[in-house]
Amino acid sequence: MTVHNAVHGGIILMVRKADKNDLESIFELVKLFATSFKPEKSCFLVSFDRILQDEFSLLLVAEYNNRIVGYCLGFIHDTFYANGKVAWLEEIIVKEDFRRKGIASELTKYFEQYSKSKECKLVALATRRASKFYCAIGYEESATYFRKLL
Repeated sequence: MTVHNAVHGGIILMVRKADKNDLESIFELVKLFATSFKPEKSCFLVSFDRILQDEFSLLLVAEYNNRIVGYCLGFIHDTFYANGKVAWLEEIIVKEDFRRKGIASELTKYFEQYSKSKECKLVALATRRASKFYCAIGYEESATYFRKLL
């Protein structure tokens, strides 16, 4: 996957796959993203390594002036209901002072392109706080999200 550059809101943005050097910047964003859980660094480190090595995971970062200002994390898996693979966009966040500049849209677009290249039938996600954003970029509500803490 190659680097993707975009200009939005007067800023030049680079979207790329994350690498091990992005660990600290991503963890700082994870702490802003999480509302139901308190991120623990030791758990993050284990997950980060696994995600970078997993061929069915994609961790992207958005960079502005050599500074990571956002990330998205998604996974691809096989299903019966969709007659093949689907992509699940698990996490996406942009630093507050960089929001409304098209960065989340670019991260999402890049994840969609990747998913399409892997022959996924759809991209799905759950959100509590960003319904209007996803509707604005072409997503439609399809189900209710349930969870059970273990």
